[in-house]
Order: sequence, then structure tokens, then C-alpha cells
Amino acid sequence: MSIAGTVTPARTSTAGWAAVLSVTMGIFSIVTTEILPIGLLTSIGSGFTVSDGTAGLMMAMPGYLAAAAAPTVTIATARVDRRLMLCACMLLLASANFLAAAAPGYWAMLVSRVLVGVVIGGFWSIGAGLAERLVPAGSVRRATAVIFSAVPLGSVFGVPLGTLIGDLAGWRASFAVMGVLSTAVLVALAVLVPPLPAEQATRLDVLRSMIRNGGTRFALLATFLVVLAHFATYTYVTPFLERVTRVPPELLTVFLLVYGLAGILGNFLGGAAVARHPSAAFGVAGGLIAVATLAFPLLGRWEAGAIVLLIVWGVGYGAVPVCSQTWFIRAAPDAPEAASVLFTSSFQATLSTGALVGGVVVDRTPLSTVMLLGGAAAVLMASITAGFAGRR
Repeated sequence: MSIAGTVTPARTSTAGWAAVLSVTMGIFSIVTTEILPIGLLTSIGSGFTVSDGTAGLMMAMPGYLAAAAAPTVTIATARVDRRLMLCACMLLLASANFLAAAAPGYWAMLVSRVLVGVVIGGFWSIGAGLAERLVPAGSVRRATAVIFSAVPLGSVFGVPLGTLIGDLAGWRASFAVMGVLSTAVLVALAVLVPPLPAEQATRLDVLRSMIRNGGTRFALLATFLVVLAHFATYTYVTPFLERVTRVPPELLTVFLLVYGLAGILGNFLGGAAVARHPSAAFGVAGGLIAVATLAFPLLGRWEAGAIVLLIVWGVGYGAVPVCSQTWFIRAAPDAPEAASVLFTSSFQATLSTGALVGGVVVDRTPLSTVMLLGGAAAVLMASITAGFAGRR
């Protein structure tokens, strides 16, 4: 419904699904840009003569900026049409990608990552909860799953393709291609998404009341642990595959593609399971990540073992975003945009913390150590989720 109480036109026609797909492509572009350095970490690091841990700042910085930008941008633009905000974010993303492609030094790369962080905070907080305004009520759950499929799709097509382009034409070409894609998505959003006047202003008191909710606190803790476990380890999976598994450069893209395909499966399995068994679905996702990361130092030394574990890992992490978002929305069903703000802030802040902590560990210890520490965090998350479910 709009502010005036009328049904948004897109909800009554197939045009709504075109709008959903354009939002999905926007999140795909953002996710791909955000995690693209994972596949190009060693190339970018050597290009600017920085260590793997220092290069990991490219993953840490956007998340912290996104965590701050999510509430700031959403509250500051509470009365602005949401379509206009989506387009503005996509314009900024295109600029960030082109800046990265032309970066004269590592400092410029970090500036571009700051811009990416602002985009993540603004676009995710608005776009993640838009399904109910774009399609009929009976299709909202399916549309939400489609929007969140952009997360594993970024891993499936975005990162492996970006890595392949980087191998063939250099890492700068990968960011240039993302700049072109972001520009195309900007046009699609402007054309396909209907006007979306702000329905309900997200205020600080709404966010504060949500944090006092027990369900929100569980979602915050579980999200912190599982995202910390994932990004402290997966950020540095490329160096592990190159130096420990000794995957040939021409096969590295294949390994990342396998992980991404498993992530798509995990996204839809998690989306189907969380509606009926929210605690179990979230806990199983964390458990799969724990199994994969704890076993990687041993079984990941062989290509076959690494492939199997990447599949398990992909299925587990593919379910995490939709499970986490569902828990935040369940805690505040009457304030979906506020729920998206908390989801985005907690997710992105923890993503950055994981990449930063992982970088410190990687620079000082063998690569296997970060896998074991990440696995321990995932085990703790799964245990807490099981305990929470038992008390309900």
C-alpha cells in the first residue's frame, strides 16, 4: 500500500515481477562488487605490493561503512521515494567500480570500497524488504527468495566470472565490467520499478525498541557468530586453495563456481525450511559451515576434498542471509524496513570484523589456523541456536 492507501500499481500486474528482477540485479551487482576482491585478493595485493591481510581491508571497510550507513541513510531519507534512493545507490556503485578500475594506488582502492559500503547500507536496507510492495500478497515469499538469490548468484556467476576476467585481462578489467553492469542496472531500476513513496518513516526509537526484543537479540547473536565464522575464513579461501590445496590458476574459477552453485541450492532450501522450522534451519546452516571450515585444514589439502567441503560450505552459507533476515522480520513484523536496517547493519559489521580478524590471523599464523577458529565460532552459533529452539 502507498501512503495514500492505494495499492502500488506493480502489485496488480506482471510488471511487479520485472521490478523484483531489477532489484535482484541491483543486489547481485552489490554483492558481486563487495566480494569480488576474494577471487582477486592475491592479484590486487601483488599489484599494490601489500600483504594478504592488508589486502583483506578491501573486504573489511565496506562492511563497517554499510553498518553505519544502513540506519543513517534510511533515517535521513525516510521521506524520499524508495525508487529514487535505489537509483542513487546504483549510480554511486557504478562510480565506485570505475574508481577501483582506475585506482592509481591502494588508497584509491580503499576510497572506492568506502563508497561501496555506503551503497550496501542504503540499497540493502531499502531493497531487501520491498517484495511486499511489488507483487501480490500471495507471491511475497517467493519474490523475497528471488531477491535473496542474488547473494549466492553473486558467488556463482559474479566472483568466478570476475576472477576469470582478472586472469585474462587483469583485475582492473573486472571492476570496469562491474561498472558497466551497475550502470545497466541503474537504467533498469529507473524504468521498471514503480514510484515507491515512503510508507512508514524508520525512526531511532523503532530501532531501539526492536533491540529490546528477545527475538531480535537472538537474531543479532546468531548472525554475528555465523557471519564472523564465514567471512573470517572464506575471505582467505583463495590463498588457501592456491598455496595449500595447490589448485592450478586455470581451475580456481571452477572451485569458486562449485561453491556458488551450492550456495544457490542452500538459498532456496533455507528459504523453504525457515518458514516451517526457523531455528532448525538457521542452526543447520551454521553447522554445515562448522563442518566445512573445521575439516578444511585436513581434507582441503586435496582437490577432491576441497570440492566436497566447498559444496557443504556453499549450501550452509547460502541459507544464512534468508534465515537471518527472516528472524529479524519475525521480531518486528510491523516494521519491515527497520528489520532490514538491523539485519543489514549487523550482517555488514560482522562481515568486516570477520575479514579483519581473519586478516590478522592469516598474517601471523598458517592459513589452517583461521579455518579452525572460524569453525569454532560456527559450532558456538549452532549450539546457541539449538538451545534457543529448546526453550521455545
